[in-house]
Amino acid sequence: MNLNNIVIVLDNPDESRNIGAACRAMANNDISDLRIVGKPEDYDIEHIHVLAIHAGTIFDNAHFYSSIKQATADCAISAGTTRRRGKKRGKLLLPEEFAEMVDKITCDQKNLTNVENDTTAETSSRVAIIFGNERTGLTDSQLEQCNLGITIPSSDNFGSLNLSHAVQIICYHMFRQNLKSKAEYKGYTPLTLERLAKTVKTITDDMHKIGFFKMPGRKDMENFWTNILSRASLSEGEAKYLEKTFDKIAGLASKNFGIPDEK
Repeated sequence: MNLNNIVIVLDNPDESRNIGAACRAMANNDISDLRIVGKPEDYDIEHIHVLAIHAGTIFDNAHFYSSIKQATADCAISAGTTRRRGKKRGKLLLPEEFAEMVDKITCDQKNLTNVENDTTAETSSRVAIIFGNERTGLTDSQLEQCNLGITIPSSDNFGSLNLSHAVQIICYHMFRQNLKSKAEYKGYTPLTLERLAKTVKTITDDMHKIGFFKMPGRKDMENFWTNILSRASLSEGEAKYLEKTFDKIAGLASKNFGIPDEK
């Protein structure tokens, strides 16, 4: 695992001191990429540095965004943390399960052999882990901007974790997985969400051409394919193969069943 490619995203945190404590938790586990959904002027830098101790540079180098989607655009997977389960929250992974899943995605592949299309590539992909506001956590609409969910088991009598404690637990599991996976890994670079959107557009364009759904149903179908394919961690070659497959399906439907080919 390449810990440099683990991205911690705090969505509109309320308390400046929690941000500082989260920075310290990240530093404890060799993770330094902090992104905040919110405005820098809303936070007290002095309070942040007091709690960060010697990890204040993590906040100093943090980037600010207006949405989760914007903050995670360059990542292969965005995972939201939540303790609440529900229909719209899908399957939630345990921290250790998530750590094993992202190990290969974030692996530093410098000088590895059998890397797809390039045996000397220095490539790896980022994984974003999103933490919600201290009062509300991540809402259903915010989780919809993520591809999967992570949950930290806690007491039924008092289940709410402090923000920085949750960051510490997740970062620690990433750190532990890194210790376990020091051996050389031969793999590939999964697509970013931005590149994956092109594949999803091709698929849903072709499905629309063959009359699979009407336009009002397109958004749900796009979300379905984005979530499925992001979890599959597609390579560039696999994405192109999928695109060609759906293009051919649409072309054959047009030829054999008289469905107009909309171009």
